[in-house]
Amino acid sequence: MKVIGITSTAILSLLLAIAAPAYAQQEQRGEKQNHPDQQQGKQEQAKPEQQHAQKQRQPAEKQQPQQHAQQQQRQDRNNQQQHAQQQEQSNKQHAQQQQRQDRSNQQQTAQQQQQSNKQQHAQQQQRQDRSNQQQHAQQQQRQDQNNQQQHAKQQQGNQRPQRTQQQQHVQQAAWQQHRSQSWDSEHRNWQQRGGYNGYRIPDDRFRGYFGQDHGFRIYGLPFLVVGGYPRFQYDGYWFSMVDPWPGYWANDWYDTDDVYVTYVDNGYYLFDRRYPNVGIAISISM
Repeated sequence: MKVIGITSTAILSLLLAIAAPAYAQQEQRGEKQNHPDQQQGKQEQAKPEQQHAQKQRQPAEKQQPQQHAQQQQRQDRNNQQQHAQQQEQSNKQHAQQQQRQDRSNQQQTAQQQQQSNKQQHAQQQQRQDRSNQQQHAQQQQRQDQNNQQQHAKQQQGNQRPQRTQQQQHVQQAAWQQHRSQSWDSEHRNWQQRGGYNGYRIPDDRFRGYFGQDHGFRIYGLPFLVVGGYPRFQYDGYWFSMVDPWPGYWANDWYDTDDVYVTYVDNGYYLFDRRYPNVGIAISISM
């Protein structure tokens, strides 16, 4: 009986051992068959959630570029406004600097012009002063010369040498011999004579002692008759008459009238102040 019980126990254990793996395999196959359904169910359950999430993400994704574009536009406008403000401020500063520079240039130009005007005025005043001084000196010199000549004439008149009757007769004869009866046909100027070829008085000496402003009288001066022509000495020079004197002049003009020597038409001429329109050709020698 014990043997049978042991044997039965062993057979039951063996059967259980064989049946357990088979059952496990069936359960695994069942689970495998049920797992796709469960997975599919889970996926089906997840789809609405995913779709809802996608729907929620889609507006967000669409809104993000729009928001970014709006932000970029606002940033661009801000940048443009800032740039415009900076440019306007820079333009104002540049305009103010330009105005200050213009004012400075104008002030410098005005100062330079004022200084130039002062210099020009000072130079003109200096030239005017020099000219006035020169004119005054020349006038004073002429006045002094005239005073000297007048004084010399007075001295000469007071100290005229007494001519003898014979000398007076010789001089009168010489002057009267060269009195013209027809002045227009008898006299000849230096141009008609071929030009003056005698001694020339230096210009500075001539301006100081001869000319219309320097008159004198022939009476009492050293006198000679050369070749039948009268000759007198004045200021160290001998003056020879080469032309007759007009017949309408006074008989004693050479004793009573003031005369002067001048240089016109390329030659020297003797003029009588009483008859200023007629000049007698003369030649000068030392």
